[in-house]
Amino acid sequence: MKENWKKSIVTLIGVLAGNVILAFTVAAFVVPHGIIMGGATGIGLTITHYFPMNLSAVIFVVNILLFILGALTLGKKFAFTTIISTFVYPMFLSVIQAIPGIDQLTDNVLLASLYGGALLGLGIGMVVRVGASTGGTDILALVFNKWFHAPVAVLMYIVDFTVLVFQIFFSDSEQILYGILCLILSTTVLNRVMLMGKSQIQLFIVSEKYKEIKERVLKEIDAGVTMVDIETGYGEKRQQGVLCVVQNRKLYSVKEMIQTIDPKAFITITQINEVRGRGFTMERIRYDEEQKDCQ
Repeated sequence: MKENWKKSIVTLIGVLAGNVILAFTVAAFVVPHGIIMGGATGIGLTITHYFPMNLSAVIFVVNILLFILGALTLGKKFAFTTIISTFVYPMFLSVIQAIPGIDQLTDNVLLASLYGGALLGLGIGMVVRVGASTGGTDILALVFNKWFHAPVAVLMYIVDFTVLVFQIFFSDSEQILYGILCLILSTTVLNRVMLMGKSQIQLFIVSEKYKEIKERVLKEIDAGVTMVDIETGYGEKRQQGVLCVVQNRKLYSVKEMIQTIDPKAFITITQINEVRGRGFTMERIRYDEEQKDCQ
């Protein structure tokens, strides 16, 4: 029960913080410079261009309509993870737009596009990272996926591209180019935020002194080790390779330790996107404690 509450609080904080960043970005950088963008905000920008209305109110109506479509089509679980963003994003946008001078932070469109793209990616990434949804046109992609069984990523690009096309008719060439830059940057940052804190370093060590390396990695580096049966190519000698995953900050220490044991050791180092299981997403069992249990 305690873990469920903790997870719910983390999810709520992530969703609220992400939506605040999204609302700030749209109010401070996107709207003042006419940068085109996808999502429900892009639909809102298109509607308010032809029919002068309050942007946050239009986005709220669009979100509600899409939310109802998603709830009816995708079920209760989807509705629960999306309902917060559906309501709080337009509310945050309305509040932030009322802040004096919020639309005058910069008069440089390039600077606005760079900050806009980075912050949009950060905001969306924070929401998606905790397992929630920003709602909006993402719902259309999920609904189309259920109906036509096409890949969600492809459908999201199609939906966003369609929203961008509608804005091309009342945007100049620079606004379009800056919008594309903003979209590319936001996608890049989104991917980085999704993996932030999860990426690790994987090492595979081939050495005749594999037993000593294993023991010292376990004791001194306090990292888990997997022994892999291998056969060397040139000498056709059967031995074991040492496979371990460590945090980025421990990489230097591991390399130095291996070099002191066997300067001729063959080492491959790989950046991996995510690690799960004992010692990373589960409680670590320390080597010395495990040895005592075995005794």
